[in-house]
Amino acid sequence: MAKRQDFTAEQHSVRVLKVGERVRHILSELLARQEVHDETVSAANIAVTEVRMTPDLRNATAYVKPLLGADEDDVVTALRQNTAFLQREVARRLSLKFAPRLTFRKDESFAEADRIEALLRDPKVARDLGDDPEGDEA
Repeated sequence: MAKRQDFTAEQHSVRVLKVGERVRHILSELLARQEVHDETVSAANIAVTEVRMTPDLRNATAYVKPLLGADEDDVVTALRQNTAFLQREVARRLSLKFAPRLTFRKDESFAEADRIEALLRDPKVARDLGDDPEGDEA
């Protein structure tokens, strides 16, 4: 009978993060070496910013950001069309019982960070955050 290994919640979450990071590295390597035979993917310099795994390690969502002004929608569409190849390569390089099913999405965290930065530079917000001697007396 096979020995069942039980993980604590903390160990499980660390494992999920480690596998996600390994998948991110594999995808980054595949894209950097231009191993995907697609003109749109090969023409764009694509950064894999994050990979989020489900707790069962069966699904992975890869957040990508094309650099140098490439059209994000076209790049994500091209990656989705080449998902089978990428999944096969990730499965070959990972030593897991099940290969994760990949999903690609645009990474919008940079746009969100820019939006927050613009809000913080607003004079009204800066006044509230700064040491305004007139505001302290009121």
